[in-house]
Amino acid sequence: MSNERITENLVRDEFRQLGYYDDSNDVVIEEQKSQVIAINTLLKSASKSGLANRGAPEFIVSTPSTPDFVVVFECKANVKHHESQNRDKAKDYAVDGVLHYARCLQKEFNVIAVAVSGQKLKQAKISTFLFPKSSSGYKELTTKNDEPIDQILTVKDYIDHGTYDPDVTRKRHEDLMSFSRELHEFMRDHAKLTESEKPLLVSGTLIALRNRAFAVSFGEYNPADLQKQWMRVIKEEMKNADIPHSKEYSMTQPYSSIAVHPELGKPSLKYPKGALHELIKLLHVKVWPFISVYHDFDVVGQFYGEFLKYTGGDKKALGIVLTPRHVTELFSLISQAHKGSKVLDICAGTGGFLIAAMHQMLRTAKSEAEEVDIKKNRLIGIEQQPNMYALGASNMILRGDGKANLHQGSCFDEGIVKEVQSHNCDIGMINPPYSQSDEELHELVFVKHMLNCLAPKGIGVAIVPIGCAISNHPVREEILKEHTLEAVMSLPDDLFYPVGVVSCIMVFTAHQPHSASAKKSWFGLWKADGFVKTKHRGRVNDSNSWPEIRDEWVSNYLNRDEIPGLCTKAAVTSEDEWCAEAFMETDYNLLTIKDFKTVVLNYLSHNIVEEEFGIVSEIVDAEPNEIVNSIDHAGWAWFELGEIFDLKKGKRLTKANMTSGETRFIGAIDSNNGLRQKIGQKPIHTGNTITVNYNGSVGEAFYQTKDFWASDDVNVLYPKFDLNVFSGLFISTVIRLEKVRFNYGRKWHLERMASSKIKLPIQDDGSLDLEFMEAFIKSLPFKR
Repeated sequence: MSNERITENLVRDEFRQLGYYDDSNDVVIEEQKSQVIAINTLLKSASKSGLANRGAPEFIVSTPSTPDFVVVFECKANVKHHESQNRDKAKDYAVDGVLHYARCLQKEFNVIAVAVSGQKLKQAKISTFLFPKSSSGYKELTTKNDEPIDQILTVKDYIDHGTYDPDVTRKRHEDLMSFSRELHEFMRDHAKLTESEKPLLVSGTLIALRNRAFAVSFGEYNPADLQKQWMRVIKEEMKNADIPHSKEYSMTQPYSSIAVHPELGKPSLKYPKGALHELIKLLHVKVWPFISVYHDFDVVGQFYGEFLKYTGGDKKALGIVLTPRHVTELFSLISQAHKGSKVLDICAGTGGFLIAAMHQMLRTAKSEAEEVDIKKNRLIGIEQQPNMYALGASNMILRGDGKANLHQGSCFDEGIVKEVQSHNCDIGMINPPYSQSDEELHELVFVKHMLNCLAPKGIGVAIVPIGCAISNHPVREEILKEHTLEAVMSLPDDLFYPVGVVSCIMVFTAHQPHSASAKKSWFGLWKADGFVKTKHRGRVNDSNSWPEIRDEWVSNYLNRDEIPGLCTKAAVTSEDEWCAEAFMETDYNLLTIKDFKTVVLNYLSHNIVEEEFGIVSEIVDAEPNEIVNSIDHAGWAWFELGEIFDLKKGKRLTKANMTSGETRFIGAIDSNNGLRQKIGQKPIHTGNTITVNYNGSVGEAFYQTKDFWASDDVNVLYPKFDLNVFSGLFISTVIRLEKVRFNYGRKWHLERMASSKIKLPIQDDGSLDLEFMEAFIKSLPFKR
């Protein structure tokens, strides 16, 4: 006869086999009830009868070190009662019951729900589900390699697999970044720490909390003694970590200023134990529990980046270090890092690239021995700046002993180079420091050096300012003599916001001369990553569109796809531009009726404001032809702008030299038809022309009716044909389609603009079909 108690004993036996009950384990097993207040509260009305009475699963397993996870088990004696067809009979079926309890708990926890039925382990049915915290649904829990789970696992394994779930990862990241804002405000108001001290306090405290005695007893010290103990424990932990390529003094010295900071050891009315005690308590509760499971998360680097968003610190000098997390992830996928890879970062910073690579490599590991090998032998980094090295080394220690091959010193030091080259790394990743006009330390010098440190046929991936891709710097020729340029991907203009640098990713094959490879390089326009700028939060991806975009980008790169408007291939030398914008054919399928209406409406609204009603009437009262519902550009032809226009540059005029008057001053703005203000100087350009911004809001094009003055950030297009307002608005709309090719880093200067090609309607003889353009604009519905 089936007996549910037998099934429960079967589960208990598995717990014993897996070490659940070992004193050394950080595991709490409760049956039918819980002493965890939040769990107990959520189960108060969790009865399976639906009567809002108390209910609870057979087993509730939690771990203090990972308090946002809970594992629950529901048992049934007979495998026939494992799961109902609709999973809606909680009282009678194991799966239905455990799903019921998990729904109650997921309001505050990531819940792993395990249903077990049967009385012998070999014949038992086991189903495992994941309920991400605060989500509305659930999914079957799989391993980090997407394999099904049909057995009882250790708590660590459950949580490890759950952590890889994208919904769990995203929510944890949001929670942690929300806390970083709270922490910044506390540091600002109560601790008076400098910009460089804030991330050091975070990393130092997390290292100190590795010491179990300190984690338990830090609340017992008075404020002054706590600072001393904090420093003592950090020194002890660093010594125990035995970092091979760093002197103990070098590792701990950056933390010394915090150990004697007067505000941290000062008791106050609100915080009688001092600000440092409060900070340690906050980090202990909010951050430390997640350290062991954030496999792909540069915790210290993320906090560092978040702090800079709220301060007036030197963002430009530090920004190059703070590679966005989704870009470090992208590098690991582009390089196809796996358990057998050896990854090198010669400008390691806080270790973001190495952590992302470690995460990707661990996904391919099949055993604990392979995981240990990855952390111990396959992550190699160099960092020169002492403070940054301390952050990076502590970050790698927190990640699980990935610091063994982290070197402190210059990446150009001969001894370090020799040591690094001995590893025969097959993947290199780098975000070099800004050159700041120092040619000897130009970004490409670091890229070349990184490639030289790799094994033959190694893959080198670099993120550098777009200027490295478009200027004919002599180092580019040196690089191509030894290495092959595989690909360049142009990234979002505001990727490093609030740092104003436009960047790109370059991919090389090391020690294979470019000329000998005899293949074209691949160029991708990776501008829309789904992240948007928000106040205080920086660039965020609230729509969760990034995973799909990421997978499409990586697939396009690996398959070397050619897609109009997105990616192409071209044979290049060191003298050519290395970016998609220079080679990619514009996708005219993106040109819509709405684009033309937007340009015309902007023109109309501007002239209404300027009380130019005669110009407005010319558009609005035009006799319309048949309404155009679509754009057939198949018969259009390409024209260089210099072929159909004479291009002239605007003239610089400072505010100090401007006088008041009625002359239109056209600036590099994206609204008001380019009109920035009116001045007293005489016009330098005539009307019936088109202005195009080459700087500022690059690519914005406006038809100008009256004479004007154009700033030196604006180019003026004088027609070599009979232009009017209708054809002028048509061509302005088409020119704007080219905006994607240009930005602050790749400006649309006069020479580039003259050679740029646009596609326009033509007559049978190949000349511009101006009548069609006029009829098209007139067909748009703007009647009063």
